[in-house]
Amino acid sequence: MIRQLDDKVMVSGQVAANEVAGLAGQGVTMLVTNRPDGEEPDQPLAVEIEDAAAAAGIGYRFVPIIRGIGPADVESMQEALREARDGKLLAFCRSGTRSALAVGLAKREEGASAADVIQQLNQAGFDHGPIAHLL
Repeated sequence: MIRQLDDKVMVSGQVAANEVAGLAGQGVTMLVTNRPDGEEPDQPLAVEIEDAAAAAGIGYRFVPIIRGIGPADVESMQEALREARDGKLLAFCRSGTRSALAVGLAKREEGASAADVIQQLNQAGFDHGPIAHLL
C-alpha cells in the first residue's frame, strides 16, 4: 500500500521489480530502497529494483536502514528528495515505516517544522514516536 506524505513524497512496503514501470506512469522520478538485501528470504534484491528503475527511466538510491536511522541515511534521503526535482519520490522498506521516518528527518533537516513533520507522518498513519527526540 502506497501512503502519501505530501504531494511529492510517498512511502510503501516492498516494491517488486515488475511494479516499477507502473510507478513511472504515476509520476515517480526517484525510487529509494531503505531495506537491506537479505532481510527476508523472498524479497527482491536491490539490484533487481535498480535495474527495473533504470529501464523505466526512474532515478534510484539504495539506502539500507538496518539499526536505526543515522545521519548518513538522512543525508542520502535529502539528496534523493532533491534529485526527484519536480517529480515524485517513493521510498520503501518492509512496511513503509523506516522510509517514512527517514523522510521525516530529511524534511526536518531541510527546514520543515517539527509540527509539520509530525502532522505528515500522523496523517499517513505512522507513529512519529521513534524519532520524536530528533525533531
